[in-house]
This record gives sequence, structure tokens and C-alpha cells, in this order.
Amino acid sequence: MLEDCKTALERWGGVHRLIDRWLEERRVMLDRFVTLRKDCNDALEAVEKSQIDGFSELLMDYISAGHFEIYPQLREEAKAFGDDEALTIADQLLERLEMSTELVLSFDNDYASPSRCEFYLNRLPAWLDRLARGLEARFELEDQLIGRLHAAHSPPPEAPKVGLTSS
Repeated sequence: MLEDCKTALERWGGVHRLIDRWLEERRVMLDRFVTLRKDCNDALEAVEKSQIDGFSELLMDYISAGHFEIYPQLREEAKAFGDDEALTIADQLLERLEMSTELVLSFDNDYASPSRCEFYLNRLPAWLDRLARGLEARFELEDQLIGRLHAAHSPPPEAPKVGLTSS
């Protein structure tokens, strides 16, 4: 997608839009998470599989976008800028992100079918607590990755143009 961009501004502006879209996906997923958690606390037995599926789908989409779109683009950006230190940091952070990815995959597996969902429903509040901790750590790492690899290479915002008026 971004490989076909002709200029650096076009390419890195595209990365910026990609990151903005991804962070909006994060916000939407977190809204669904908060709603699901509240519903679990209010009446666990009333939580429907469709609620869990909706949240899990958003969560899996978010994780996938990170792994297959965002992280590779950030690495490419660091390579393009010859930022070896950023690449080392990225590798370390990506290793640490794998732990929360495994957590998300386990959650998705536990609630994948109606029978599994019914079997594990009483564990849902504990699962959501685990996910909250794992996602919080993940978001912190992702934000570090974005800050180090992207913000460091972004062009400075243009200064507002001051116009001179003649009388």
C-alpha cells in the first residue's frame, strides 16, 4: 500500500494516517471492552456470545493490524532513515508484545464456539481482568514503538504562514 508512494512526505504522511486509523480502532475496541466488562459485573449470565464475539473480533483485528500493517511500516521507516538504534528497540519491543498476543489468542480460543463460550462464561470476568493488564502493557509498548520509530522521523509541522498585508 504505502510502498508505491513517490515522496517521503507522501509515504510518511501515509504511515501517520495508518497509525491514526489504528489508534481509532484501539479506541473503539476499548469502548467495547468497557461495555462488556460492565455487563459482566452487572449480570454475567445475561452476557451473550454475540457481545463476546463482537469484542473479540475487534480485538483480533486490532492485534492483526499491528502485526501485519503498523509494525512492518514502522520498521521500514526506521530502515529508510538508517536508524539502527530504533530497529534494535523495535525488535526488543516486538518480542515483548508477543506475550500479550498469545494472551489475546487464548481468549479468542476460549470463547470461539457457543459450547466453549457457555463452558467458560463464569471465567469471563477474570479473563477480562487479565486482558486489561495485558492490553495496558501492550499499549504502553506500542506507544513507545510509535514514539521512537515514527515520531522521531516525522517531519516537523509547518509553521503557520504569516501573511503581510499591504495598505
